[in-house]
Amino acid sequence: MRKRTTASIVASAAAAALSWVSALHAAPATQPSDAQANVPVKEVVLFSSGVGYFEHFGTVKDQSETVLRFKTDQINDILKSLVLQDLDQGQVSAVTYPSQGPLAHTLHSFQIDLTSNPPLSDLLNQLRGAEVTVNLVQGTRTLQGTVLGVEKQQRPAADKGQAIDVWVLDLVSDGGIQPVELSQVSDVKLQDPELRKELSAALAALAQARDKDKKPVQIHFSGQGERRVRIGYVVETPVWKTSYRLILPGPGQAQPKPAEQKGALQGWAIVENQTDSDWKDVQLSLVSGRPISFIEDLYQPLYIPRPTVQPQLYASLRPQTYEGGLVEKEAAKMELAERETRLGLMARDRMDRPARAGVANQLYGAAPAPAMEALDATASVSSIASAAKVGELFQYTVGNVSIKRQQSAMLPIVTDPVQVQKLSIYNQAVLPNNPLLGARLKNTTGKYLLQGPITVLAGASYAGDASIEDLPPGQERLISYGIDQEVTVHASDNTQANSLLTGKIVKGVLELTYKQLFSQDYTAEDKSETPKNLLIEAPKHPGWTLVEPKKPLESTDALYRFEGKLDPHKPSKLTVREEHVELQRMAILPMDSAVIETYVRTGEIPKDVRDALSQTAQLKGALVDTQRQIAERQQKINEISAEQSRIRENMKAVSASSDYYKRLLKELDDQETTIQDLHTQVQELTKQQDQRRKELETYVSNLSVG
Repeated sequence: MRKRTTASIVASAAAAALSWVSALHAAPATQPSDAQANVPVKEVVLFSSGVGYFEHFGTVKDQSETVLRFKTDQINDILKSLVLQDLDQGQVSAVTYPSQGPLAHTLHSFQIDLTSNPPLSDLLNQLRGAEVTVNLVQGTRTLQGTVLGVEKQQRPAADKGQAIDVWVLDLVSDGGIQPVELSQVSDVKLQDPELRKELSAALAALAQARDKDKKPVQIHFSGQGERRVRIGYVVETPVWKTSYRLILPGPGQAQPKPAEQKGALQGWAIVENQTDSDWKDVQLSLVSGRPISFIEDLYQPLYIPRPTVQPQLYASLRPQTYEGGLVEKEAAKMELAERETRLGLMARDRMDRPARAGVANQLYGAAPAPAMEALDATASVSSIASAAKVGELFQYTVGNVSIKRQQSAMLPIVTDPVQVQKLSIYNQAVLPNNPLLGARLKNTTGKYLLQGPITVLAGASYAGDASIEDLPPGQERLISYGIDQEVTVHASDNTQANSLLTGKIVKGVLELTYKQLFSQDYTAEDKSETPKNLLIEAPKHPGWTLVEPKKPLESTDALYRFEGKLDPHKPSKLTVREEHVELQRMAILPMDSAVIETYVRTGEIPKDVRDALSQTAQLKGALVDTQRQIAERQQKINEISAEQSRIRENMKAVSASSDYYKRLLKELDDQETTIQDLHTQVQELTKQQDQRRKELETYVSNLSVG
């Protein structure tokens, strides 16, 4: 046998595997399916919650099927929401779609298991007992037989002292068992048609598992003759969006009264066809509402793991006991995510195109071009949508819409006059020195305006960008679209003051009422030549009461809004004051006498309350004086006791018959008499202290004045 390298052996095995795959072309073809019917989409309803309802309408004949293709992640929505109707007495026989079972489960179901990407040797081992035809590499021999198995043998390599592994196929034929090295095999053909079909199906499952983008859903209809059918379903779709154009009166135009000011509003719906079907002459409905929608995994087959039980070989078993247990059931949780888009303010300077053109003409000597007529943004655009309230939702409907797959479109759905008032809006937290150019927009269109950006035009000139949240009919919103550099506002440092209003005593508790004041001044000046309306947003403190001005134009949870008119070159001032009344309670009995005396001298407290506090202070002073006297006498007793200890120590050092000893003894006797007198006084003062404490407690506990 000719020696071969490891590389050539691998190459030969790969060639054999490829030739095996080529043998699959002999597999029988599948039977033709039902007649294909075209059922195009005719109605699309898009919701602002990110889902869309699609309805197909068409005709089928006799036994027919229609195929709709969806992304893999849309199949769950199809299984959850698909609705079908045969309008002419036919029936929906079945809805079929590719399985999404785990690939390993699918591959294990075939006679030839391709789960672990087996090499040719393992594949042939799976075919033990199968009839095969083997062609050798040299092409001179063809062997037929039954696969007995594949074994690994060792052969000496070209280098002496080494060996290589060689895989050998053992074939059983009439002549006996014939070993064939796999390195000598060019191809292997299966003689059994069923095995060829199984291998073809396994390879098809592998190919289908790679196609994760599109899945066909086949809907089978049964009946007689031509019939009309409808197909409806809900799938996830891009959120349809709105973009607005607000045309305000241009500079220099007369400003009518606020109730008479008019502007023009254009609303464009931005719609995206991210499906795999062209929309041709469909009825498109855009719904501004948020129905609850969720995804449940219905596409993925679910398998419950089961325990493997081994047969017991014991002759007998002891009785078993089982401890009681708790079964925990975990409730499924659903989260509804709403994406909120908030756009910031963008301030852009206007571009004076005529002025720039004049400068260019002067520099280069060009002849002045004829002035172009200003663009009228409202002249050629009109709404193509009908609008109506549907229950709690609002719907725009557009007929005969055509959008190719994977394309988007802008559709005019709002072209109406609106009530709008120009304003300069100041908020110190936004800009400390200038207000923003803005407007109060009232939705007089009768339509529900979905949130979105607004491009503001002053006449024919771009003025800035704004943004609004959802605006129902009849409601108002403020918008701002630029910085008003013609108006300056100075907000002075706020001041706070705290003052005592009054006081009273309730059952021995002093209740003091304090008033806190907060004041903020706003000074504004209009440096233009035209009057302006200025709206000031002032912070609102929770729990405080507005005292000046007495009433705001409007308020929110966080701020007040005040509006006034600014005359050119005349400063105007607005003072905002808030107050907060706070009640402070203090028990009188443990209060220090000096603190009580302070409140006695406080004029804001009523006189009868001050008199009661004065009487309390006197009673408390008498009690304190008695306590002071007791402490003085107790201190004197301690001092004499210390002196007696010194005398007794001295007496131990002298003779009892000496005059000094006798003098110390007399002094000690006099001190004992004094201590007895002091103890008597302490006892009397203690009784007096208890009496005065009782008088104070009785007086204070029953005291209610004011």
